[in-house]
Amino acid sequence: MSILEAFIHAPLARTLGWSLVHFLWEGTLIALLLAVLLFLCGPGPARLRYGLCCLALLAMPAMFGLTVALTLPASQATPAQTPLLRPAIPGGASPVPAPTPRPLSERMRAALPWVVPFWMAGVLLCYLRSLASWMAAQRLRRTGVCAAPREWQERLCGLGARIRISQPVILLESCLVDVPVVIGFVRPAILVPVGLLMGLSTEQVESILLHELAHIRRRDYLVNVLQNFVEGLLFYHPAVWWVSGRVRAERENCCDDVVVKLNGDARGYAAALAMLENSRWPAREPALAANGGSLMLRIQRLIQKPEQRRTSAPVFAAGLLVVSLGVAVGGWQTKPAAVSPKGAIENPAEAAALPASPQPLKLPVPLLAQVAPTKKQGPPARPLTERQVDESPYRKWLNEDVAYIITDAERAAYKLLQTGEEHERFIEQFWLRRDPTPGTVENEFKEEHYRRIAYTNERFAANIPGWKTDRGRIYITYGPADEIESHPSGGKYERPAEQGGGATSTFPFEQWLYRHIEGVGNNVVIEFVDPSMSGEYRMTMDPSEKDALRFILPREPQLLAGTSKAGATVQSMGAAAALVSVPLNAYGNHAVNVLVRVVTATRRPVTSFQDTIQGPAPLYTKFIAIPAGVYRLVVVVKDVTTGAIAGDDISFEVK
Repeated sequence: MSILEAFIHAPLARTLGWSLVHFLWEGTLIALLLAVLLFLCGPGPARLRYGLCCLALLAMPAMFGLTVALTLPASQATPAQTPLLRPAIPGGASPVPAPTPRPLSERMRAALPWVVPFWMAGVLLCYLRSLASWMAAQRLRRTGVCAAPREWQERLCGLGARIRISQPVILLESCLVDVPVVIGFVRPAILVPVGLLMGLSTEQVESILLHELAHIRRRDYLVNVLQNFVEGLLFYHPAVWWVSGRVRAERENCCDDVVVKLNGDARGYAAALAMLENSRWPAREPALAANGGSLMLRIQRLIQKPEQRRTSAPVFAAGLLVVSLGVAVGGWQTKPAAVSPKGAIENPAEAAALPASPQPLKLPVPLLAQVAPTKKQGPPARPLTERQVDESPYRKWLNEDVAYIITDAERAAYKLLQTGEEHERFIEQFWLRRDPTPGTVENEFKEEHYRRIAYTNERFAANIPGWKTDRGRIYITYGPADEIESHPSGGKYERPAEQGGGATSTFPFEQWLYRHIEGVGNNVVIEFVDPSMSGEYRMTMDPSEKDALRFILPREPQLLAGTSKAGATVQSMGAAAALVSVPLNAYGNHAVNVLVRVVTATRRPVTSFQDTIQGPAPLYTKFIAIPAGVYRLVVVVKDVTTGAIAGDDISFEVK
């Protein structure tokens, strides 16, 4: 005989089987009594309703244990009745009794012990699930969190003293939770969604923190552990889950009452809960966190709107009681056959109806599904590999879409995420925290941000995308400037007095004026220069960087006046190049400086360069990469030893 069969035929299996069946009507009776009491209490004090719910929850395992204790002696007496003696028949003949069908109660009684292994398996699965939830709750405390600002930590300490909590409480911002949650008892921590502290007013945030501190003050974490124990032990009964749900709901109401009593503003607190409800995802709260209940029902209770479903609780419990009683009565143990002092059965007909030797019964498959229902769950989300993250849109979102607006704390928290679901949740919360009108469908901040990116890519792109340029970065971060002074072709420019005055020739440049930038100042001027003439403007802090002449000629404006000809020539080398040649025989062994500047017909600078040549050198040559068009070439040759200067101003065309 296998171990399972040996256990099935043991008295303990029969006792547990009957106890499980009896608890169907016992648990329903407790739930019905609780529903009636809650109905009679009406919208009474939440502490009273919470106490009744806790008593009902404690009564359920107590009733189950009492049933086991009362059923065990009767089960132990049953095996003594199994050796059956048949009365002797006159004449010595052994009559063969006609086979009689076994009664339904007999078949159920024989099959009942087989329910126990499946119940034990269900209990084990529930407790493993609770353990996994506890581990997930501990992971929430370590992953994707950052410390709250010091100001809020100090306020939390003040609120804790106000509610008479002596132990320290840590306040953390998490990107993995949708609503505030309390984790831990010895070292409690309050986790709030990232951005909640900035998204709500100070009074609203303090009310929410007071609610979480009330959970710690009331030791709700330990009560929640007891709930998980009862739910796992009696998982098969719907009444257990209903009572446990009422405990969680009334617990939240008790904490809400604490907040209203301290602040005295029920409607303001209800408004805070409403904003919290609008920004939350479908809740995925850890099983061992001291939270629960519906935010909308709590809001209705705070603004004194009666619950329309209150009268349905007794009706539901009564219906459940009728069904459970039907099941219990159907499997009720019939009265065992009386045994004479000598061990012979007094009724031979009953003896004929009993089998000669007891056979183990196998539980039918449909009954297996009723006894041990299992919830079908999908596979857990697998962490993304480093390569998958690099190739996924999540890395692009971090390094491109929000590169200029994400904070350092948010960036650090985002890099700790492992699964795609966590990334999606973080991105959703990121935009919700910045939504100026969280109650509407549109997110104006998000729409404006992506409009700015599209604008920069269209208007500022050069050799790189527009969002990567300096103008793109400033535009995305601060928006359009209040005033823009643009010189797209450069050329003649009158310097302002603070820059020395006088006329000069400049590269293309722009000056953006912002009348006010938060955290920077008023009347902020940002200058961008394009010295390479490529269309990529660089932000500069040096006003002289846009001055093109300082890269070509000495600062004396009369430099070319009265100079001799340098004899330079320009030869077109195709559609994209030209060759500049300058003879240097006249300078002998002297070193010479050669300065070259190329401009368009409209005097817009194209390129410039300067070389020093150590003589003797017969000829200086230089290739210039330049597109087709008509240009002017300015060449200045200066003898370093004698100071003699020669120059040329040549028009040429590249075809």
